[in-house]
Amino acid sequence: MGELKKAIDEQFGGFATLKEKLTQAAMGRFGSGWAWLVKDPFGKLHVLSTPNQDNPVMEGFTPIVGIDVWEHAYYLKYQNRRADYLQAIWNVLNWDVAEEFFKKA
Repeated sequence: MGELKKAIDEQFGGFATLKEKLTQAAMGRFGSGWAWLVKDPFGKLHVLSTPNQDNPVMEGFTPIVGIDVWEHAYYLKYQNRRADYLQAIWNVLNWDVAEEFFKKA
């Protein structure tokens, strides 16, 4: 996670802040949707949330990490405990793939 880690450190002050912001975006999404770490056309990272099937590409951003907060993503294991799902998601995110998306964006 070389270049991506550097950008996260510079723009969010570290991984802990990014994690907090992505979790807030996911928890703040009422109903179905997504929380995203995206890169803008100028190379800056942003955290945002989109409803339903909407995605950051529609707004000119490149997705780096997407967290699905539709109930189908977590209901069987977590029922309505979205916060528990979001805490666990950090154990399975593939940061090597995110790094590749960041480099290609």
